[in-house]
Amino acid sequence: MAIRPVRIFGDPVLRQKASPVESFDEPLAQLVGDMFETMHAYRGVGLAGNQVGVPQRVLVVELPGPQEGDAPLRLALVNPKLSEASGQQVEEEGCLSIPGIYEDIKRALKVRVRAQDLQGQPLDFVAEGYLARVVQHEVDHLDGVLFLDRLSPLRRQFLRRTLEAMARGEMPEGYEHPAGGTI
Repeated sequence: MAIRPVRIFGDPVLRQKASPVESFDEPLAQLVGDMFETMHAYRGVGLAGNQVGVPQRVLVVELPGPQEGDAPLRLALVNPKLSEASGQQVEEEGCLSIPGIYEDIKRALKVRVRAQDLQGQPLDFVAEGYLARVVQHEVDHLDGVLFLDRLSPLRRQFLRRTLEAMARGEMPEGYEHPAGGTI
C-alpha cells in the first residue's frame, strides 16, 4: 500500500467525470488499499478515485463505530449510484482537495446506494445521516462536482481569492502535507 498525493483545487482531474470500473482485479484492490491509506494519512473520512488522480468510479469511506470501542464502518464502493433521496440535513463540510475551507452544505438525509464491491458483487443499502452526507460528497467527486458548487454564488465570490491562490498552488496558512513537504 502507498500514500498517494491528493489532488488540490485547480487540478483538472477534479472536474473530470470518472469512468465506470470494468475490471475487478488486483490493480483495483491495490488502488482501494492505497486510497484507504491515503485517506488515513490526510485524516479524512472519504476519498474518491479522481482525488488521487484516478478518474474511475471508486470511493472509500471509513467512519467511527456508533459507540466508543466499536469497529469502524469501512466501505469501498465501486460504480456507485444514488437514488431515492429524502429528507434534508445542513452541516459543515470540508474536503481533502480544498484544504482549509469549511462551509455549511445542504444534502439529503437518506439516500439509497447501489454499487459493487471489490469482487464486482452488487451492494444495495440505505445510507442515513453522516454516512449519507459522506457518500453524497464522494459521489459528487466522481461526477466532477465539488462541494463549493453547492454554495450560493455570493458565498463562492467571497471565497474567490482563496480559491484562485489554491489553484496557483499556494496552500492555506498552516497546511502541512501528511508525508511532509508540499503538494
